[in-house]
Amino acid sequence: MIFDQIFETINSGLIVLDRDMKVCHWNRWMAMHAHIASEDIIGRSLFEFYPELNRPHFLRNCKAVLAFGHFCFFSQKLHKYLFPMAPVGSLVDHFEQMQQSCAMGPLRNEEGGIEKCYISVQDVTEVVLYQKKLVQLTMTDQLTGVYNRNFMESQLSKEIDRCQRYQHDLSLLMIDVDLFKTINDNYGHPCGDFALKTITRRITANIRKTDFLIRYGGDEFCCILTETSQQDAYIVAELLRKSIADTPFEFKDRIFSSTVSIGVAGLNSDDKHLECLLKKADEALYRAKQSGRNTVT
Repeated sequence: MIFDQIFETINSGLIVLDRDMKVCHWNRWMAMHAHIASEDIIGRSLFEFYPELNRPHFLRNCKAVLAFGHFCFFSQKLHKYLFPMAPVGSLVDHFEQMQQSCAMGPLRNEEGGIEKCYISVQDVTEVVLYQKKLVQLTMTDQLTGVYNRNFMESQLSKEIDRCQRYQHDLSLLMIDVDLFKTINDNYGHPCGDFALKTITRRITANIRKTDFLIRYGGDEFCCILTETSQQDAYIVAELLRKSIADTPFEFKDRIFSSTVSIGVAGLNSDDKHLECLLKKADEALYRAKQSGRNTVT
């Protein structure tokens, strides 16, 4: 009786299955989140309600538990969930399904023989969202929302290794906002922040989802163009330059213009490290600034 109370009030899902995969117990938590009443599912096969579980991986784990008394775990990182359920509250805005950490173990009779198995279901959606936010904070720039320098150094190294291995093209753009200090001096830092965010939006609108835009520092950005030759990268850079130079910026009652200078560098067989590509892009950017700004080199 006491155990029945615990079974029904615990804040996680608990299911008991017999050797034929028929449901023997289905606690209140499962009934509430799965929208299946215990009287509707007890005595019937679990696979009638969750046919997607009738697959080799799940069945192998069930057999291991019932035959040898093993304990099995279904990690959220690998499986996301076992039982499709709607997330609770505002978490539905971030996930289509509740994220679950599940475990399976044996239930023995008084003689020690294994008669049934149990499955516990833990809702870890809130924890997963928190972890994602932490990762996002370490990878993204808080002002503009694009990737930050820490992310770039890791991602660029991976892209260089991949492209060198498979002999694919890779290009890097180094972008600097021309005379950015004058925007801050003339209109104030909130206006300068607005300009940086607007510039990132215009760049993002003109690159592919497979490319990576990074705020390298201050008013300087980098753009990793995957599977892109230096010649094609130059065309992209010109498109970005024009998208920024040709449309005025409007902040409150102020209208002003801004331009960027862009250095373009393409990966070649001699570029073994990210510093090589960064140096070439930085040198190209320096020449663009020396050429009068608002130009691509």
